Amino acid sequence: MRIYKENEIKELAIILKEDGVISVPTDTVYGLCARYDHIEAQEKLREIKHRPETKAFPIMCKNLEEIERIVYVSERDKKLVNAFMPGPITLILKKREEVEDFVNGGMDTIAIRMATSKVLEELIDEVGVPLYMTSANQSGEKTCTTLEEIEEACVGIDGMLEGDTEFGQASTIVDCSKEMYKIVRNGPITEEMIEEVLKEEVQ
Repeated sequence: MRIYKENEIKELAIILKEDGVISVPTDTVYGLCARYDHIEAQEKLREIKHRPETKAFPIMCKNLEEIERIVYVSERDKKLVNAFMPGPITLILKKREEVEDFVNGGMDTIAIRMATSKVLEELIDEVGVPLYMTSANQSGEKTCTTLEEIEEACVGIDGMLEGDTEFGQASTIVDCSKEMYKIVRNGPITEEMIEEVLKEEVQ
């Protein structure tokens, strides 16, 4: 398995353009990624991770503009984006009608993250589309913490980007698809931090 350096993003982008799957370090944990707009890429990612078809993959975008091409972002949602992205938070938002059903299994929501490093931003830019981004592990198993663990657990990936994670903990997931937001998974961004941002805007 080849390990790529941060100055080899173009090579990794070629793999992704050809529907391959790679591992990358994010700010939270190591992730597996594939291009989001090809069903072949999704199927390979699902096969490697043994993820059931009933579970859609989160999508990582490079900026707010790219996020808004995939999902609807309300003024409240923008406050959270501006306060915490890029960072260890995932927002579940309403999918735009023009996004094909295979992208998220026909559901009306998509979990969205923003690129958490310049390297990931560059990778998305080189591929030309957002990326599925899911933790590097077998579905339901412990997240891998080293490249060696990823290589052993995620058989079939096409390359690995070297680098370190920061938090070592999965992102906070916030469901913003309804009028009242709901924290689906606790993480580095706490409910108190979210409340503080939304409260400030109300005053």
